[in-house]
Amino acid sequence: QVKLVESGGGLAQPGGSLTLSCAASGFDFRPYAMSWARQVPGRGRDWVSGFYLNGNDTYYHDSVKGRFTMSRDNAGHTLYLQMNHLKPEDTGLYFCAMRRHFGDVKVLTEYNYWGQGTQVTVSS
Repeated sequence: QVKLVESGGGLAQPGGSLTLSCAASGFDFRPYAMSWARQVPGRGRDWVSGFYLNGNDTYYHDSVKGRFTMSRDNAGHTLYLQMNHLKPEDTGLYFCAMRRHFGDVKVLTEYNYWGQGTQVTVSS
């Protein structure tokens, strides 16, 4: 069974930084895409960043572009999200997710596997 475990969340002040990690295990296939998403109070789950396993680019939502950096090992077993210049609106429950089959990296409804999330709170 696929298991995704996020870690690294916590409390940060505006302008501060946090690094999230996602350990992926229990799969013997090559994922099609992997992403970070966040659940924001009062809103649905939003896509934040992601990549295609057969591609070379990493994609970011405009709201985090230039502040967040997603990285991974080449096999997709470990994902990272380096978050800099944090803003209060970055507060939320952050998830990593894996899509097994082809599709748009930004479409969260078609992802197959999700972690339990790690809470990020940005407040002064």
